[in-house]
Amino acid sequence: MTESFDLITMGRIGVDVYPLQTGVPLPQVETFGKFLGGSATNVAVAAARLGRSAAVITRTGQDPFGTYCHQALREFGVDDRWVTPVAAYPTPVTFCEIFPPDDFPLYFYRQPKAPDLEIRPEELDLDAIRSARIFWMTGTGLSEEPSRTATLTALEARSRRESTVFDLDWRPMFWSGDGSGRRRGPAEARPYYAEALQHVTVAVGNLDECEVATGVREPRACAQALLDAGVQLAVVKQGPGGVLAVHRDGRSAEVPPVPIEVVNGLGAGDAFGGSLCHGLLAGWDLERIMRHANAAGALVASRLACSSAMPTESEVDGLLARG
Repeated sequence: MTESFDLITMGRIGVDVYPLQTGVPLPQVETFGKFLGGSATNVAVAAARLGRSAAVITRTGQDPFGTYCHQALREFGVDDRWVTPVAAYPTPVTFCEIFPPDDFPLYFYRQPKAPDLEIRPEELDLDAIRSARIFWMTGTGLSEEPSRTATLTALEARSRRESTVFDLDWRPMFWSGDGSGRRRGPAEARPYYAEALQHVTVAVGNLDECEVATGVREPRACAQALLDAGVQLAVVKQGPGGVLAVHRDGRSAEVPPVPIEVVNGLGAGDAFGGSLCHGLLAGWDLERIMRHANAAGALVASRLACSSAMPTESEVDGLLARG
């Protein structure tokens, strides 16, 4: 029998090499820390830290960093059976600079191609994808073949089963896979987003990502456009404006962010995603889900790393209890 997971994510994996000094330009940084990274991977880690059974579908290079990714996943309690090697491409590495409270430039090393874009439809365990209580995919997975077809194949297998989540995840630097080297913009990506939206029940993204998917930017207009595309729940993250969640049955919640001293804002959205899944699995009402997810994101923003910074349930509850 196929093991049923609370959550299966599909998308990026890599190694984050982050400076251990804040407010220092990258050329002057002398010490770095090595962490598991990649948005879909971080969401799986975040859910596992909250007590959920989680697995990730992705690919690494056949190299020492790939070995490290497997080791880190297992240490975090995330199943790595669908993390397979690609001999032709190295495991991606990502550097950042840390200038709190709101400037965190990222430098992705994913050339000539990231292995996680080599996920192939014929390799997918569709029975496992169907049986997962939540399946989570990302916009980056639509940026290149064969990952695009694999992602859409997984979504078709789900048949809009609840809950199937589309992390809108717009990274323009990844959309240049037509061989020309020309970066494709939102207008060229939007048809692929529209196709994916036909198969999902939940869409989550910030205002930039929602605009890529819908062509509109005002938060409630974004939510309505996502609902019109067929999703049941639209979650629009507004940064300092908080988060808006609107369900097609008329329920909605808009909650402010949790005040916190920001150390590194990277990874907060992935913590939000893992918490969102946790709340959906628990059957909480929308406001409770959004408050919990905001708190989880705030805790990661108050810490240096991403994956290893994902909070436990008691840590989130403690922050919420402090108001």
